[in-house]
Amino acid sequence: MADQTIEKMSEEQVAVALEKHPDWSEISGQIQRTFKFPGFIASVAFVQKLADYAERVQHHPDILIRYDKVTLSVSTHDAGGITQKDFDLAEAADRLAK
Repeated sequence: MADQTIEKMSEEQVAVALEKHPDWSEISGQIQRTFKFPGFIASVAFVQKLADYAERVQHHPDILIRYDKVTLSVSTHDAGGITQKDFDLAEAADRLAK
């Protein structure tokens, strides 16, 4: 498989993409969302499912676990900012959290 260049999105493109993902926000050049779960075990179970997905697609979010809350921060370091790849991961995280 050939390497594909991932293009950093413009501020306008990010704003349009965020309209489709209202639970996510742009913070300091990343997209971020905090998920709430019934407790710590459910939080960790979500993180494990997300980790499996992230490994498959080779795109890894920053993850902060605080008991019943999991905060994900995502950007594409190789592109120097937010890309479509980040929104793809956001969509997967939203699905996995259900």
